Amino acid sequence: MDTQTRRALKTNKFADAAADSANWLSGHRSGVVRGTIIIVAVLALAVGSLAYWSARSTAADSALGAAVDLYTAPLASPQAPPEAGVYTAAADRAKEANREFVAVAKDFGWLPQGAKAHYFAGITYEELGQNGSAESELKSAAGSWDKNLSNLANLALAGLYQQTARDDQAIALYNQLIAKPSPTVSAATSQLDLADLYASQGKKDQARALWAKVQDADKEGPAGQAAAQKLAGK
Repeated sequence: MDTQTRRALKTNKFADAAADSANWLSGHRSGVVRGTIIIVAVLALAVGSLAYWSARSTAADSALGAAVDLYTAPLASPQAPPEAGVYTAAADRAKEANREFVAVAKDFGWLPQGAKAHYFAGITYEELGQNGSAESELKSAAGSWDKNLSNLANLALAGLYQQTARDDQAIALYNQLIAKPSPTVSAATSQLDLADLYASQGKKDQARALWAKVQDADKEGPAGQAAAQKLAGK
C-alpha cells in the first residue's frame, strides 16, 4: 500500500470518528449540558462551603480567644482603685467569662472551638457553684472526638462527681482515664486523683497501692515525687 493510499485511509477514519462523536453529542446534548451544570454546581457548593467554614472558624477562634483572655486575666489588687473591665474577685471574673463561653458554645457548637467552649463553660459553672449546669456542659465536651479535650472534661467530671458524693461514678471515670490516657491527662494524674478519693474513703491500702505504682512509673517526675510524699505521709 503506497503512502498516498495510507494517508487517505487515515483521513477517512478520522472523519468517520469525528462524525460519530458529533452524532453522539447531538443525540446526548441535553444530558451533557445537565451533567456539566451539575458538576459546576457541586464545585461551587464545595468552594462556598469551604469559604463559609473558614470564615466561621476564624470567628470562633476570635470569640473563644477573647473569652479565655477574660477568664485568665490577672485580678486587680484589693487596694487598687476601681477600673472598668478589671475584676477584684475571681467569682465576678468567672461569671463574665462563663457568659462568653456559653455564647461561643451556642454559636459555634459544631466547630472544635465550640466543644472547647463547652469545657470552659463547665469549669466556670463549677466555680460558680452551679453543679447541674457544670455537669451538662462537661458531658458535652466529654463527647468530643478530640481525645485530649474529652479526657480533660472527663477528669473534671470525675472531680465534680467526687465533690457531690457520687464516688462510684468518679471511680468509674478515673479508671476509664487510667486505661485510656492522653497527652492532656496522663494515667498518673488519674491514678493520683483516684488514690486521693480512696484515701478520703478510708481505703488506705488501695490508695497506697496506687501511690506506689505511680512512684515506680515516674521516679524522677513530678507525679512520682507527689506519690512519694503521699506514701511518706507528708
